[in-house]
Amino acid sequence: MTKRISVALLIAILSTSCVSKKLYTELEDKYAKLKKENRTLADTNDNLTKEKNQLDLDYKALQDELAKTRSERDKLQNDYTAASNNLKNLQSSYSALEKNSNDELQSNMTKNRELLAKLEAKEKALAAEQARLDKLKADLQSSSQRLAELENMMAQKDAAMRKLKETLSKALNSFEGKGLTVEQKNGKVYVSMENKLLFGSGSWAVGTEGRRAVTEVGKVLGDNPDITVQIEGHTDDVKYQGSGQIADNWDLSTKRATAIVQILLENKNINATNITAAGRSQFSPIAPNETAEGKAKNRRIEIILTPKLDEISKMLNEI
Repeated sequence: MTKRISVALLIAILSTSCVSKKLYTELEDKYAKLKKENRTLADTNDNLTKEKNQLDLDYKALQDELAKTRSERDKLQNDYTAASNNLKNLQSSYSALEKNSNDELQSNMTKNRELLAKLEAKEKALAAEQARLDKLKADLQSSSQRLAELENMMAQKDAAMRKLKETLSKALNSFEGKGLTVEQKNGKVYVSMENKLLFGSGSWAVGTEGRRAVTEVGKVLGDNPDITVQIEGHTDDVKYQGSGQIADNWDLSTKRATAIVQILLENKNINATNITAAGRSQFSPIAPNETAEGKAKNRRIEIILTPKLDEISKMLNEI
């Protein structure tokens, strides 16, 4: 807002003083261009936030579907057990009826016919129950196999992310204690860099030490082309008071996230379609903003690495 007022005031002053029409026109064009850039950045930020939220929803849906599949597997197991017990009861009943039929055959033909009729009905029921049991067993085996494959695939994804976290930790070991951390949670790997390692106050230009850290991350990502990368810029709750090309904390956090993306893309092995950048401003703190230490932790860049879940989604749809 300060920037807009300053530009408007400058235009008003120049329009009332002895300024050439060319200079006045150039100032107007520049003002219009800045407004357009501001709108574009705001739209980009909204789109990236929506994409990030959708990815979180997709991941949760996959977890819910896995739980549902396990529940269905357990239900099939219970049905199988119940059917097996029923089959045993039918077999026992069949044996008893057969014995009674043999014992009473000579003494009571009428009773024997009734027993034979019951026996025939029992045999039919037994055959039907056996068929149902066989189907339940086949369904259970099929479901168990698909569930095992799904669990194995998810375990492989988790193992790959653990290996990625270890590789990043090793590559970034020299930055330990300089505001850089690497951790794995919720199936993702988070590389967090405090601004003291990357940027000067109010700037989105990455310093030498910060560039070196980002370049090391890029080397690891270049060797893992199937990883989805989300770059998030964060600020503390102190409102931006400067002027020039920055409008507010939203604008600053977005520019900082984009600056990190540009450094990563210097590595030609990284697929740009796997990367998104987002500015989160002050609205996702990890520490209280009441202390200088907390503010420092909140001023950060987070590089969030997520495995692609296309194959797992396809398998869940097939179950």
